[in-house]
Amino acid sequence: MADSSILTRKYGYRRRMPHYQKPGRPVFVTFCKLIRDPFPDAARDLILAHCIHGHGKRIDLQAAVVMPDHVHLLLTPLPDNQGWPHPLPFILKLIKGMSARSVNKLQGTSGPVWQEESFDHVLRCDGSFQEKLEYIRQNPVRKGLVAKAEDYPWLWLAP
Repeated sequence: MADSSILTRKYGYRRRMPHYQKPGRPVFVTFCKLIRDPFPDAARDLILAHCIHGHGKRIDLQAAVVMPDHVHLLLTPLPDNQGWPHPLPFILKLIKGMSARSVNKLQGTSGPVWQEESFDHVLRCDGSFQEKLEYIRQNPVRKGLVAKAEDYPWLWLAP
């Protein structure tokens, strides 16, 4: 019993760790659907619109793809009024919160849509940026959803 409470405390601590941010550096982010059944097309339309919404305001969005049960983003948080980058947890809370409300409204459901945690990785070099950009582009092709990345309707790349 004691071992279980130690693991719970350790895991709880890890979940509250701050997201690492470096001003001006792009971040690769993945977040997943709580229940792994695929989103309908109309829900993916809404989710992509919410991902793009903050572009030029809180984030410089370089790429986004909404897969049937997860989302990948490549973004750089923009500075706020004080010159600090918008915090990644705030950015993700907006995207996930607004998209969850829209998806629930569309489907006539309520409750959480996304897993609480997300995976984020600060990119430290241009090679990593190009690698993650290509990963996002090719994700629908690798999953067998389309033959060419450009044919996937829920892929957005910055002009």
